[in-house]
Amino acid sequence: MIQLSKAEEQLMEMIWKNETIFMKDIIESYPDPKPAPTTIATLLKRMQDKKFVGYHLYGNSRAYFPLVKKDDYFSNHVNGMIKNYFDNSALQFASFFAANTNLTQAELEDLKKIVEDQIKKGKP
Repeated sequence: MIQLSKAEEQLMEMIWKNETIFMKDIIESYPDPKPAPTTIATLLKRMQDKKFVGYHLYGNSRAYFPLVKKDDYFSNHVNGMIKNYFDNSALQFASFFAANTNLTQAELEDLKKIVEDQIKKGKP
């Protein structure tokens, strides 16, 4: 799957959060200093070309909506990282994640429960 730039990901987060959003609402969602409308329009065009965003036309206004689910995008992103940095081993990735992130004892217990639940489900 094609990756988004950081600026495109930031904009995509707004679209995922709102499901459908107009340009004026996108501009309002940005913190100050807000990017120029032309900058946002350029990002949206690139994201349309990459097949991440579609729109419906209402008069002269476009309501933008996601064509890719957030979970699908990030799942692909993580799987690519596992392939490129962990010899395609999810176990190596999980081991690295558990050992090298600042998870609290409670978070590690929650992670253990998630793994146990997946084992019970018989996840392949």
